[in-house]
Amino acid sequence: MNAKLRLALDLGPLLVFFLAYRFAGLLAATAALIGFTLLSLSITYLHEKRIAMMPLVSAIAVTVFGGLTLLLQDDLFIKMKPTIVNLLFASILLCGLYFKKPMLKYVLGEAITLTEKGWRVLSRNWGLFFIFLAALNEIIWRHFPTDFWVNFKVFGMFTCTMLFTASQIPLMKKYWVEEEEKK
Repeated sequence: MNAKLRLALDLGPLLVFFLAYRFAGLLAATAALIGFTLLSLSITYLHEKRIAMMPLVSAIAVTVFGGLTLLLQDDLFIKMKPTIVNLLFASILLCGLYFKKPMLKYVLGEAITLTEKGWRVLSRNWGLFFIFLAALNEIIWRHFPTDFWVNFKVFGMFTCTMLFTASQIPLMKKYWVEEEEKK
Protein backbone atom coordinates (compact mmCIF):
# COMPACT_ATOMS: atom_id res chain seq x y z
CA MET A 1 0.00 0.00 0.00
CA ASN A 2 1.40 3.40 -0.87
CA ALA A 3 2.27 5.87 1.89
CA LYS A 4 -0.43 8.43 1.01
CA LEU A 5 -3.20 5.85 1.16
CA ARG A 6 -1.80 4.45 4.43
CA LEU A 7 -1.76 7.94 5.95
CA ALA A 8 -5.31 8.64 4.76
CA LEU A 9 -6.54 5.36 6.23
CA ASP A 10 -4.75 5.94 9.54
CA LEU A 11 -5.72 9.59 10.03
CA GLY A 12 -8.95 9.68 8.04
CA PRO A 13 -11.25 8.45 10.82
CA LEU A 14 -10.02 11.18 13.18
CA LEU A 15 -10.41 13.87 10.53
CA VAL A 16 -13.93 12.65 9.69
CA PHE A 17 -14.78 12.61 13.42
CA PHE A 18 -13.52 16.17 13.84
CA LEU A 19 -15.34 17.54 10.80
CA ALA A 20 -18.59 15.73 11.61
CA TYR A 21 -18.42 17.07 15.16
CA ARG A 22 -17.93 20.63 13.94
CA PHE A 23 -20.87 20.45 11.52
CA ALA A 24 -23.31 18.04 13.18
CA GLY A 25 -22.38 17.35 16.81
CA LEU A 26 -20.94 14.49 18.81
CA LEU A 27 -23.52 11.82 17.98
CA ALA A 28 -23.15 12.37 14.24
CA ALA A 29 -19.37 12.44 14.66
CA THR A 30 -19.50 9.16 16.54
CA ALA A 31 -21.55 7.53 13.77
CA ALA A 32 -19.14 8.90 11.16
CA LEU A 33 -16.15 7.64 13.18
CA ILE A 34 -17.61 4.12 13.33
CA GLY A 35 -18.38 4.08 9.62
CA PHE A 36 -15.07 5.49 8.46
CA THR A 37 -13.08 3.29 10.84
CA LEU A 38 -14.76 0.17 9.47
CA LEU A 39 -14.27 1.42 5.91
CA SER A 40 -10.60 2.11 6.60
CA LEU A 41 -10.14 -1.37 8.08
CA SER A 42 -11.87 -2.94 5.07
CA ILE A 43 -9.69 -1.08 2.58
CA THR A 44 -6.59 -2.04 4.54
CA TYR A 45 -7.65 -5.69 4.46
CA LEU A 46 -8.36 -5.57 0.71
CA HIS A 47 -4.88 -4.15 0.05
CA GLU A 48 -2.83 -6.13 2.55
CA LYS A 49 -4.92 -9.28 3.15
CA ARG A 50 -4.36 -8.79 6.88
CA ILE A 51 -5.18 -6.34 9.65
CA ALA A 52 -2.65 -5.37 12.30
CA MET A 53 -3.65 -5.95 15.92
CA MET A 54 -3.68 -2.33 17.13
CA PRO A 55 -6.01 -1.01 14.40
CA LEU A 56 -8.25 -4.04 14.89
CA VAL A 57 -8.52 -3.48 18.65
CA SER A 58 -9.15 0.22 18.09
CA ALA A 59 -11.86 -0.52 15.52
CA ILE A 60 -13.60 -2.94 17.88
CA ALA A 61 -13.47 -0.36 20.67
CA VAL A 62 -14.77 2.40 18.38
CA THR A 63 -17.63 0.18 17.27
CA VAL A 64 -18.57 -1.00 20.77
CA PHE A 65 -18.20 2.31 22.62
CA GLY A 66 -19.47 4.35 19.70
CA GLY A 67 -22.42 2.01 19.36
CA LEU A 68 -23.22 2.42 23.06
CA THR A 69 -22.96 6.20 22.67
CA LEU A 70 -25.46 6.14 19.81
CA LEU A 71 -27.78 3.54 21.33
CA LEU A 72 -27.98 5.23 24.74
CA GLN A 73 -27.54 8.80 23.43
CA ASP A 74 -24.80 9.26 26.05
CA ASP A 75 -21.39 10.70 25.15
CA LEU A 76 -19.78 9.09 28.21
CA PHE A 77 -18.91 5.95 26.23
CA ILE A 78 -17.12 7.61 23.31
CA LYS A 79 -15.22 9.83 25.74
CA MET A 80 -14.09 6.81 27.77
CA LYS A 81 -13.01 4.82 24.70
CA PRO A 82 -9.48 6.34 24.47
CA THR A 83 -8.93 5.64 28.16
CA ILE A 84 -9.95 2.01 27.85
CA VAL A 85 -8.01 1.39 24.62
CA ASN A 86 -4.86 3.02 26.01
CA LEU A 87 -5.12 1.03 29.24
CA LEU A 88 -5.63 -2.15 27.22
CA PHE A 89 -2.51 -1.46 25.14
CA ALA A 90 -0.55 -0.57 28.31
CA SER A 91 -1.69 -3.80 29.98
CA ILE A 92 -0.67 -5.91 27.00
CA LEU A 93 2.77 -4.33 26.84
CA LEU A 94 3.47 -4.32 30.58
CA CYS A 95 2.07 -7.81 31.18
CA GLY A 96 4.16 -9.04 28.28
CA LEU A 97 7.23 -7.68 30.05
CA TYR A 98 6.22 -9.42 33.26
CA PHE A 99 6.12 -12.71 31.34
CA LYS A 100 9.39 -11.82 29.56
CA LYS A 101 7.69 -11.35 26.18
CA PRO A 102 8.22 -7.83 24.83
CA MET A 103 4.99 -7.56 22.83
CA LEU A 104 6.19 -4.68 20.65
CA LYS A 105 8.62 -7.12 19.08
CA TYR A 106 5.66 -9.11 17.74
CA VAL A 107 3.98 -5.96 16.44
CA LEU A 108 6.99 -4.10 15.00
CA GLY A 109 9.54 -6.88 14.57
CA GLU A 110 9.19 -6.92 10.79
CA ALA A 111 9.77 -3.18 10.53
CA ILE A 112 12.63 -2.67 13.01
CA THR A 113 15.21 -4.91 14.61
CA LEU A 114 16.34 -4.29 18.17
CA THR A 115 18.22 -6.24 20.80
CA GLU A 116 16.11 -8.02 23.41
CA LYS A 117 16.94 -5.30 25.94
CA GLY A 118 15.91 -2.68 23.39
CA TRP A 119 12.53 -4.38 22.92
CA ARG A 120 12.01 -4.55 26.69
CA VAL A 121 12.86 -0.88 27.23
CA LEU A 122 10.76 0.25 24.26
CA SER A 123 7.80 -1.88 25.39
CA ARG A 124 8.06 -0.47 28.92
CA ASN A 125 8.23 3.10 27.64
CA TRP A 126 5.21 2.65 25.37
CA GLY A 127 3.27 0.91 28.15
CA LEU A 128 3.89 3.85 30.47
CA PHE A 129 3.06 6.32 27.70
CA PHE A 130 -0.29 4.61 27.12
CA ILE A 131 -1.04 4.95 30.84
CA PHE A 132 -0.17 8.65 30.60
CA LEU A 133 -2.54 9.10 27.63
CA ALA A 134 -5.33 7.26 29.47
CA ALA A 135 -4.91 9.47 32.54
CA LEU A 136 -4.77 12.62 30.42
CA ASN A 137 -7.95 11.62 28.58
CA GLU A 138 -9.72 11.04 31.89
CA ILE A 139 -8.70 14.43 33.22
CA ILE A 140 -9.75 16.24 30.05
CA TRP A 141 -13.14 14.65 29.42
CA ARG A 142 -14.12 14.96 33.08
CA HIS A 143 -12.99 18.57 33.62
CA PHE A 144 -13.31 20.35 30.29
CA PRO A 145 -16.12 21.02 27.80
CA THR A 146 -16.77 18.56 24.97
CA ASP A 147 -15.32 21.00 22.40
CA PHE A 148 -12.02 20.96 24.26
CA TRP A 149 -12.08 17.14 24.56
CA VAL A 150 -12.71 16.70 20.82
CA ASN A 151 -9.77 18.97 19.98
CA PHE A 152 -7.61 17.09 22.46
CA LYS A 153 -8.66 13.70 21.06
CA VAL A 154 -8.00 14.71 17.47
CA PHE A 155 -4.99 17.00 17.78
CA GLY A 156 -3.60 16.64 21.32
CA MET A 157 -3.32 12.85 21.43
CA PHE A 158 -1.83 12.79 17.94
CA THR A 159 0.72 15.47 18.84
CA CYS A 160 1.63 13.73 22.11
CA THR A 161 2.07 10.45 20.25
CA MET A 162 4.26 11.98 17.55
CA LEU A 163 6.43 13.75 20.14
CA PHE A 164 6.74 10.58 22.19
CA THR A 165 7.61 8.55 19.09
CA ALA A 166 10.32 11.06 18.18
CA SER A 167 11.67 10.87 21.74
CA GLN A 168 12.13 7.11 21.33
CA ILE A 169 14.36 7.36 18.23
CA PRO A 170 17.62 7.70 20.22
CA LEU A 171 16.65 4.61 22.24
CA MET A 172 15.95 2.64 19.08
CA LYS A 173 19.27 3.76 17.59
CA LYS A 174 21.07 2.66 20.76
CA TYR A 175 19.62 -0.87 20.59
CA TRP A 176 19.40 -1.21 16.79
CA VAL A 177 20.67 -4.48 15.32
CA GLU A 178 22.22 -4.17 11.87
CA GLU A 179 21.43 -6.74 9.16
CA GLU A 180 24.94 -8.20 9.38
CA GLU A 181 24.61 -8.68 13.14
CA LYS A 182 21.31 -10.58 12.76
CA LYS A 183 23.06 -13.20 10.64
